[in-house]
Amino acid sequence: MTASTPIWSTRVEAVGLILRGRTAHTAGPIAAIVGTVLSVVNQADVIIGGHATAGTWVRIAVNYVVPFIVASVAFLSACRKRHADR
Repeated sequence: MTASTPIWSTRVEAVGLILRGRTAHTAGPIAAIVGTVLSVVNQADVIIGGHATAGTWVRIAVNYVVPFIVASVAFLSACRKRHADR
């Protein structure tokens, strides 16, 4: 780990790191690729057919948010500071 690696020990600290964008460098590209693939597979016919609704766009947004969170949690799992007494 480098000096810029975010270290955390509580869930609140981990959530704070995600919200402050400390995982964006790692999780962003993963979310972009996975979210695009999921959106094309699941919503392309609706968009191309011109039948996209607000619900369609919400589902597309979720296709990007979920992989971002998963990749952020995976990244942070390697940066967790464990207490010696546990």
